Amino acid sequence: MKKISVIGSTGSVGTQTLDVIMQHPEQFEIEGLAAGTNTDLFIEQVNQFRPKKASIGNKELANKISAHLPAEVELFYGEQGLIEVAAGTDAEIVVTAIVGSRGLPSTLAAIAEGKHIGLANKETLVTAGHLVTELARKKGVSLLPVDSEHSAIFQCLNGENFKEVEGITLTASGGSFRDFTREQLLNVTVEDALKHPNWSMGAKITIDSATMVNKGLEVIEAHWLFGLPYEQINVLLHPESIIHSFVEYRDGSVIAQLGTPDMHIPIQYALSYPNRLSSSSKRLSLAEIGRLNFREMDLERFPCLRLAYECGKIGGTATTVFNAANEIAVSRFLKREISFLQIENVIETVLSKHEAQLQPDLESIQAADEWAREVAASI
Repeated sequence: MKKISVIGSTGSVGTQTLDVIMQHPEQFEIEGLAAGTNTDLFIEQVNQFRPKKASIGNKELANKISAHLPAEVELFYGEQGLIEVAAGTDAEIVVTAIVGSRGLPSTLAAIAEGKHIGLANKETLVTAGHLVTELARKKGVSLLPVDSEHSAIFQCLNGENFKEVEGITLTASGGSFRDFTREQLLNVTVEDALKHPNWSMGAKITIDSATMVNKGLEVIEAHWLFGLPYEQINVLLHPESIIHSFVEYRDGSVIAQLGTPDMHIPIQYALSYPNRLSSSSKRLSLAEIGRLNFREMDLERFPCLRLAYECGKIGGTATTVFNAANEIAVSRFLKREISFLQIENVIETVLSKHEAQLQPDLESIQAADEWAREVAASI
């Protein structure tokens, strides 16, 4: 039985991870749970799974919920609480499902303790990819991708000679506004942006999907996960989200991974790897779908993806600043402080003011992240 901790248990990926664990109680056991501010759901989860350690967003929330939790559960809060749940239990796998760069310290702590990582927090690699991958290699820890695209690439590489890879292609649904022109984007609302046509996700990642920042973050994540240069990482618009990604080999063969757009499948594969377990997810019927469509990615239509490639090729703190500026811009859009198109303007303006540091240490990364957030909030 594998022991699991989940960081971000009340979010979209976190709740679906717990769904998978409930479907296979003979395979998995919960060691730790950490959440942000959704106290009602968190109380339910802790009482159901009875982890050894639990953590909530801050001390006030911890005081509020402590009387509602089993007495044997150790309760923590804040960043130190995330680290306790990630690194301070007997968990073999830590699912990092927290949104944003907040997941970096706890992920590093878990790796340092030899925990394998079920990686749903792409911002960890975007912010500090060289530090995370270097520590994972040193500790002999696996970074098991949870994102559907990276899980697809991971599966398509299994059993193959990596030296024979010509390139990988991440598919993109295009998000809420994939068929909109730039002019049509001028007056879109928060409600419009949150209507993703294929996937059920949290607010931040749904907005990122609409701006194509999410795909940019995935490109950077793929660079670190698979050790490929950006010239070998492509993006293709695929509205149906059936082909999750594919690998092309030097002999011209293309191996793709297909499935219904259901996050339970890649989550379960990360937890059960190298084995596959039965699943109640809907089976794919290509006959029922009938047709799959593809379009080249237009970097003028989706400038945030272009910016992600540019930052990735620069390296260092450029990707840190790209991510931090976007997090603030999306937060401001959701609060209706800026328009949808101003998200990309904020990101580009912050990047134009930044001189990237190459091979930064953790302190430099955190300083660049904080600086980018302050500038993005002031624009």
